[in-house]
Amino acid sequence: MKGRIHSLESFGTVDGPGVRFVVFVQGCPMRCAYCHNPDTWTMTGGTMMESSEIIEQFERNRGFYKDGGITVTGGEPLMQVDFLIDLFTLAKKNNIHTCIDSSGIAFNRSNTEFMDKMDKLAELTDLVMLDIKHIDSQKHLELTGQPNTNILDFCKYLDEKKIDMWIRHVVVPGITDDDVYLEQLGYFIGQFHNLKALDVLPYHTMGEKKYESLGIPYKLHGVPAMDKDKVVEKKAVILEGVKKRRADMQNA
Repeated sequence: MKGRIHSLESFGTVDGPGVRFVVFVQGCPMRCAYCHNPDTWTMTGGTMMESSEIIEQFERNRGFYKDGGITVTGGEPLMQVDFLIDLFTLAKKNNIHTCIDSSGIAFNRSNTEFMDKMDKLAELTDLVMLDIKHIDSQKHLELTGQPNTNILDFCKYLDEKKIDMWIRHVVVPGITDDDVYLEQLGYFIGQFHNLKALDVLPYHTMGEKKYESLGIPYKLHGVPAMDKDKVVEKKAVILEGVKKRRADMQNA
């Protein structure tokens, strides 16, 4: 089966455990104000590639990936769920660790056909790195153009399926750095037994030039890059929320 692929990276070190072969798929319904890959938004771009081609490229350098595996990111991988099932089926046949880096926006329990496919994909997936843009529904809508209801439900689904989950959150000055919301984020994710890691990432402005070259207005023009030292403080706030939730669960 063919998937619509934006690009491939043969030596990813921040896309899951170990060194990863990273597949960037094309297409995403989110319009995050700080997205650094706006060229992946459209579903009509990219190059069509067979799952077997990707596995073959992985195998050529398998020695590099002994502690890693394949990560599919984007774009939004779940927009191409059939391709993911095909790719991960081949990966599992070759004993390759599988990871999805997702926003969760495509998840929808009310879509029976999608959920049947999602259940198949869950059996083939070792790890999901889930980007939660904002815990507040209205703020999330303003930031991304999409609601966060299905995204938060996706967390619950992954917990139900016992799939390891890493949460990622980008801290943007004045937008996603409010301590009240950060603690609420921590309190929400603290309920999940499958939570294995928390990555809190500083907002940077490196993507602004790409927007200029594509002729797309950059919504965060003038917003400064996040101070990396402050990110440590913000992560501590989220972790405090996690601790509170787990303490409440123990005392319930």
